Amino acid sequence: MQEQISALKEDITARIDAASDLAALEDIRVAALGKKGSVSELMKGLGRMSPEERKEMGPALNSLKNDVADAITARKDVLEEAALDARLKSEKVDITLPVLDHAAGSVHPISQVMDEIAEIFASLGFDVAEGPDIESDFHNFTALNIPPEHPARQDHDTFYLKPDTNGDRKVLRTHTSPVQIRTMLSKEPPIRIIAPGRTYRSDSDATHTPMFHQVEGLVIDRDTHLGHLKGTLEAFLKAFFEVDAVTLRLRPSYFPFTEPSMEVDVQCSFEGGTVKIGDGNDWLEILGSGMVNPKVLEACNLDPNVYQGFAFGCGIDRLAMLKYGMNDLRAFFDADLRWLKHYGFRALDLPTIAGGLSR
Repeated sequence: MQEQISALKEDITARIDAASDLAALEDIRVAALGKKGSVSELMKGLGRMSPEERKEMGPALNSLKNDVADAITARKDVLEEAALDARLKSEKVDITLPVLDHAAGSVHPISQVMDEIAEIFASLGFDVAEGPDIESDFHNFTALNIPPEHPARQDHDTFYLKPDTNGDRKVLRTHTSPVQIRTMLSKEPPIRIIAPGRTYRSDSDATHTPMFHQVEGLVIDRDTHLGHLKGTLEAFLKAFFEVDAVTLRLRPSYFPFTEPSMEVDVQCSFEGGTVKIGDGNDWLEILGSGMVNPKVLEACNLDPNVYQGFAFGCGIDRLAMLKYGMNDLRAFFDADLRWLKHYGFRALDLPTIAGGLSR
């Protein structure tokens, strides 16, 4: 009987080692350890043996069963690893091939300019603040001292969502000023932030699109004044347009959320059909600004007798057009690869103050 067990073990082991795939190995397992398998049939014979024979053959048959099971498991691991290797080889993608020039991606000018602006204001000690694109009436209008009858609240100028169960209508933010409100409500002064992001208004032509980009700045402190505002804007525009000096003209204007309010013009030249910032005899309106209205401070639970500040805002798309010589805002959103290839930036063209902002 011992010779029969040894011969059976040798035969099964040889077939296991010769199994070329998992299906063949499974057939061997069933033939040996299945309900009617060769090893199982021998195990059934234990019941017909005498106690002395069972005492001798029981351990031998259990050892055979365990050895066969272990051999099958070991061979299964080898075959599964081989099958996985074969699958990986058949499904692999060669990512070492060079990217063709026409397929190379580029950074959109808007993204580049937003990075340039963030880099400049970071050097001036400003943080970047963000907020939701879908805003409440309070954050977008009421807290900014925009009265109910103001034209900016009308449907022909603003995108509203359907009223909720309370009858309130959310709005696609018309400026990034709500970020200023959220910051003042959540943070104690001193505050020094910029808020870049997407904004939405119902307008579309060569210089306006329903969705565009703005950056707004806010400084709140105890002793902030117009001199700080002008100095900040001069430093920003010199760095952004990469010129040695700029001359600004502050014209009185009106914005509900600032008092006094000013439009800011920069001295420039239009000679040769191009705009040159920093010299010349012409003026170009570049942004709006002013001292934060005391009513806005009160809406944000700040005492206007203690704190004052300034705010400013400008269109990022407009800044990009001025700096990089683009004449139609709609092309920014056409997804024309030829336009993107011409005006886009390489992924590693990261703007820095030390290394230069533009190419």
